[in-house]
Amino acid sequence: MDLTQFSAGLIAYIVVVVFLAGVVRGYSGFGFSALVTLSLALFLPPAMVIPMLMLMEIMASIQTLPRVWKQVDRVTLTLLMAGSVVSVPLGAYLLANLPDSELRLVISTMVLVVTIILWRGYRFPARGRKGLSLATGLGSGMMTGAAGAGGLIVAVMFLSISAHMAVIRATMIAYVMFQSSYMAVVAGIYGLMNLHTLISAVVLAVPMFAGVMVGHRTFVASAQVAYRRFVLILLMVLSVAGIVRALMG
Repeated sequence: MDLTQFSAGLIAYIVVVVFLAGVVRGYSGFGFSALVTLSLALFLPPAMVIPMLMLMEIMASIQTLPRVWKQVDRVTLTLLMAGSVVSVPLGAYLLANLPDSELRLVISTMVLVVTIILWRGYRFPARGRKGLSLATGLGSGMMTGAAGAGGLIVAVMFLSISAHMAVIRATMIAYVMFQSSYMAVVAGIYGLMNLHTLISAVVLAVPMFAGVMVGHRTFVASAQVAYRRFVLILLMVLSVAGIVRALMG
């Protein structure tokens, strides 16, 4: 992704999207890549956007993770990553090989389905928590590799188990960092990373960090329900827009 090849209007749009998604990331620990991918894939090839986002997720997590590391659920994190190690390369293969229109359709459909599941408050069977974490890691890895949105399915898992909101948020931040680091390596193997990708990630880290700071400061229990509904509605709208864009070619 080379920002210098875009118009001023598109660059402004990208900066605003990254800032607002950063607010979501700083508040909840997830959702950044899903929002940016859906928003930018309306105008840019997903294979150009997602590798850059993985680098930005790493940078955001490096900033945030030290503050919350003591609250991370290490066992759940390990199982999630074990599943992701297997499935991320499969998703990345789709990212590297599917045509843009088909990839937009896959990305938007996956995000829409998981977002609806979150909206309806569906919960996975709570029995066998370790198996659930491992299976969720498999699904999340596939979604991250293909769509950069693996955090959403993990959010469904956390709805299904009993855990404090601060622990969920901390574990999500740690998971996104480790998974994104792995995805960045896999993307490099598939030839999806280059110098322009790194430069674009560094430049856009400025509005992202500004958004993360705002989101982190507004992490208050009284706003959680309204905030969650707003993010889910936004994801659904963007998913539908992505599906329409893909079908129109």
